[in-house]
Amino acid sequence: MGVCNVHERRLDADRSRVGALLDSLSGGDGDLLWPVRDWPPMEFDGPLAVGAKGGHGPVRYTVAAYVPGAWVRFAFTGPRGFDGFHEFAVLAGGDGRTVLRHTLAMNPRGLARLTWLIVWRPLHDALLEDSLDRAERACGPAAAPAARWSPYVRALRALARRAGGGRGQTG
Repeated sequence: MGVCNVHERRLDADRSRVGALLDSLSGGDGDLLWPVRDWPPMEFDGPLAVGAKGGHGPVRYTVAAYVPGAWVRFAFTGPRGFDGFHEFAVLAGGDGRTVLRHTLAMNPRGLARLTWLIVWRPLHDALLEDSLDRAERACGPAAAPAARWSPYVRALRALARRAGGGRGQTG
């Protein structure tokens, strides 16, 4: 079973402005894209660059490719059974707009085939919509209300907090 999960938002900004959001990933307090208030921060063992190792919460990866202002790909190293990558791309959207796209592509193996469906996918989808909401707010007035977590996502987050002792356990 292959997984291809895509989230994107058409933003009212030029590519350089949206590219700056991408380049701020894992920049601690300067991260303008990742929803660090509600989710585990994206952290690496150095600056955002090819070969940097890190992740968010229990999801681990290495920066496999990076074109500043345009594209970054992360190759999964964990959890076990996540065989693939996730990436952000900054694309021309026409009329002075830009599309920010996140793609996750993987072939889950073993237990990950089940945990992706019942745990990771709902959390991933909520996190990505929060990230795109953040990008939209950074580029001007948001066109739509911010995404709301489903009762199922809220329950998963509550379980993770109880099991792990804080916000850094989901994502």
